[in-house]
Amino acid sequence: MVDVGAKPVSSRMAVAEAVVHMRPETLDLVLAGGIKKGDAFAVSRLAGIMAAKQVPAIIPLCHAIALTSVAVDLKPEPPGAVRITATARASDKTGVEMEALTAAAVAALSLYDMAKAVDREMTIDSLRLLEKAGGRSGHFKRKRP
Repeated sequence: MVDVGAKPVSSRMAVAEAVVHMRPETLDLVLAGGIKKGDAFAVSRLAGIMAAKQVPAIIPLCHAIALTSVAVDLKPEPPGAVRITATARASDKTGVEMEALTAAAVAALSLYDMAKAVDREMTIDSLRLLEKAGGRSGHFKRKRP
């Protein structure tokens, strides 16, 4: 584990995303609230937030961070995709990139789980860091194609 003891506490922020691709009729069913397990967006949002809080337990050598907020947004992109964006914030000695990435990944996995009974061909793509701020390495923002 990297020693961050001498680093100053600073405001940290990271944004990550993942995209779940599905059949158009699956997206329609999700949006209409027709998934038997319940509200797929609400469950996936909560799963992502909960996952961000568990990063040190599931990713080796990650520091426990005092998160100040985690937000997970699910945006439908017809005809058949959902873009998941996760934002993590903390005031700490190390970054929150892994928390944002984990939140996006687990929200995507949860959405898959919620809808798999109607569409087993869904895919999860493009898990990536979009932006980070704070700390010694400064600000990073991915250039969109």
